[in-house]
Amino acid sequence: MALNIRLITDQDYQEALERQARIRVFKNDHIIDSGGVIVRFDSRTVVVQTGIGDLAYHDRAACEIFELRNR
Repeated sequence: MALNIRLITDQDYQEALERQARIRVFKNDHIIDSGGVIVRFDSRTVVVQTGIGDLAYHDRAACEIFELRNR
């Protein structure tokens, strides 16, 4: 079973980016993205890549982003 660790600060996002951690993105209590890795972020947007050429741009204020960690 995986643990969901919520990413809040820029440091959280930077650590997930460096580890190439798998992430899960929720919006309005629904999963909208899962299994991708963070390739870039700034104060407003997180860019997630789930496959070759498959990029998604998520608004940090509108979404909850979690890192998936195995127990």
